[in-house]
Amino acid sequence: MFETEIDKLRRAILPKKRIAFVSGNFNVLHPGHLRLLKFAAENGDALVVGVNSDGTPGATVPAQMRFEGVCSLTMVDHAVLLDGPPHEFIAQLKPDIVIKGKEFHHRINPEQTIVDSYGGKLIFSSGEVGLSSYDFTYDYYFGENVNINKPSEFLKRHDFDLVDLKVIIDKIIGIRTLVIGDLITDTYVECEPLGMSREDPTLVVRPLTENSFVGGAGIVAAHARGLGAEVELLTIGGNDDRVGFVRSELEKFGVENEILIDATRPTTNKVRYRAAGKTLLRLNRLRQHAIDDDLIYEMVGRVEALLPRTDLILFSDFNYGCLPQSLVDSIVSRALKSGIMLAADSQASSQYSDISRFRNMTLITPTEHEARLAMRDFDSGLVVLSERLAECSRARNVLVTLGDEGLLIHAPENSSFPTDRLPAFNAMPKDVAGAGDCLFTCTSLALKSGADIWRSTYLGSLAAAHQVSQVGNLPIKAKDLIAELDYPLD
Repeated sequence: MFETEIDKLRRAILPKKRIAFVSGNFNVLHPGHLRLLKFAAENGDALVVGVNSDGTPGATVPAQMRFEGVCSLTMVDHAVLLDGPPHEFIAQLKPDIVIKGKEFHHRINPEQTIVDSYGGKLIFSSGEVGLSSYDFTYDYYFGENVNINKPSEFLKRHDFDLVDLKVIIDKIIGIRTLVIGDLITDTYVECEPLGMSREDPTLVVRPLTENSFVGGAGIVAAHARGLGAEVELLTIGGNDDRVGFVRSELEKFGVENEILIDATRPTTNKVRYRAAGKTLLRLNRLRQHAIDDDLIYEMVGRVEALLPRTDLILFSDFNYGCLPQSLVDSIVSRALKSGIMLAADSQASSQYSDISRFRNMTLITPTEHEARLAMRDFDSGLVVLSERLAECSRARNVLVTLGDEGLLIHAPENSSFPTDRLPAFNAMPKDVAGAGDCLFTCTSLALKSGADIWRSTYLGSLAAAHQVSQVGNLPIKAKDLIAELDYPLD
């Protein structure tokens, strides 16, 4: 690869030009990267950027996507996908200047000997104002989960330890899970803030990179598969390219799927515009009308065919029309007759929902707002609210999530200890999107594995804490949870 790329570069760059070289992962381009690359470009006549290969520590976005992002920058003259360590490429290219972030200054740098051998120069500078590229990338996006704390008092109250939770993870493997609900794609547009418009008080940003993820029922299915379950997804999509994207991603995750096409709606797409780690604006492209009778009939038929090989059904309801009441009632009736466990999550972040319409669930996981909407009760305390919701919906277990205040657990069948609280495990989340999906999926699978509500919720809370420690809705993996359990208790 190197010789071929080197030949191309030598033909493209005039021999008399000074070449500056920078390498990195470039998962999500941000102002720190731009400062570093701008500094490098100013120190040479041609800027060559090496993009590290997949498998490099810290590289989480596919190499081709990272490469395309770097190529889109006008200050970059040439970008190269590396298939080995950067110093090997440097030995071939022999750039006049190699720039590394200043945090590498007092470390071992294999580039130094190579650069010295041909008379080049290695410079350590991030060109930053504030954070360096390295600090921003690793500490914000991909740093260790130092903000996750596992409360020990809850374990003592309910007489279990972290080893018990590892056993539960093993038991989740092979649980046959059917996920039914709304399909969503999430798009993150990372922007550079440019300031305020002079014409009106409008924030002006420049898009840098755009990445899409599977959300809604799709990410619930991906979470379940990542934890080791055997998963089928049944959902509705539009007649558009996003369905193809979803199918491709689900195939990577190992999720079997049936996406029925409804030509009257697009595949729901939520676009988040972000800058400096904050979401500035969310744009939703969607339709919220209920699917028609023909699609309901087809959905019921698909469910009936899947029931003989199903242990658990998860309803992932975003109230975008995929789960009208007649469909929910038909599925619940058939599942209960077959002895299949049921769990439901009905979200209302920007629309109306009623989690109580999912009757006879083993688990429901509303936010406080969703629980109050369902009960039309905005005055009662949380314990009374959860009791009323459990009675109305005939749910065996209710988790009322409270954002950064953790959650309340209500288990009506546990007469000696029906209610308890868990604090939030991650005090400094990077991206809260998808936390509820992760909690819901992991807790439901743990319950199905035979764990009690206390162990199941603790494990689900840990999964959610891990989820919010990264940017983007990515599926949890069993190994992620095991790694978190190996960290010491709070």
